[in-house]
Amino acid sequence: MKLRFHKYHGTGNDFILMDNREGNIQLSEEKIAGLCNRHLGIGADGLICLNSADGFDFGMVYYNADGKESTLCGNGGRCIVAFAHSLGLIENRATFTAIDGKHEAEILSQSGTEVQIKIKMSDIPKSGIRHLASGIHIDTGSPHLVMFVDDISAVDVVAKGRKIHDDKQFAPDGTNVDFVQMNEYHLFVRTYERGVADETLSCGTGVTAAALAYASWQPADRSPQSPFSSYNIQTLGGNLTVSFYQHEGTFTDIWLEGPAEFVFAGEIDR
Repeated sequence: MKLRFHKYHGTGNDFILMDNREGNIQLSEEKIAGLCNRHLGIGADGLICLNSADGFDFGMVYYNADGKESTLCGNGGRCIVAFAHSLGLIENRATFTAIDGKHEAEILSQSGTEVQIKIKMSDIPKSGIRHLASGIHIDTGSPHLVMFVDDISAVDVVAKGRKIHDDKQFAPDGTNVDFVQMNEYHLFVRTYERGVADETLSCGTGVTAAALAYASWQPADRSPQSPFSSYNIQTLGGNLTVSFYQHEGTFTDIWLEGPAEFVFAGEIDR
């Protein structure tokens, strides 16, 4: 029996996508990890199943490269929207469900295999932002510790990220770690991702956390006069935009915008 897959990436964060609307795809952790292996498998940062979901256009189930089901993946969210569009499930707008609840999405444009998409992230209450000695911890669907640095090129992302991930204060599941170099409304972000146990070219929930952390960190006399903010985010894999409203420490109407691109499709043995 053959199993069809599609490969997509969002600013270099790459995924294996499968249409599981019939619910007949059952993959073990070992199988998923093998498919994501860059030397012995297809190669990807994670695997995403598109499922049927009552009341929604589709459901998203995300697995990290280690084979374990995981929390929300922002870049993967854009990729599954592009995949759903290619299957004819949606036109330009979608509502889908993920592990953290409902998400909205809008396709803004398409050029060849690349689709520009924005997805709505979950609101973040003031209580969801923790200012720690090591950085700012925010759960944007996945947990992230955001650290501001002067020279991002000098950071050993893997070594430092792994050490923080393993810190007992983030036990038992660890945390993603984002290193951020600031320049007003332009941020450069590099991310160590748990589950991948490595630096990825981009992380959607990570750049979202970076923008919110920067906004929450701003001293009062430098806070924007308008409650609306939009940040251009540079990653190793490309550029993203994060916009939101901020009121008394709470963040609402958070949107992550960027590309999702089809790479190739194929079949594997089950």
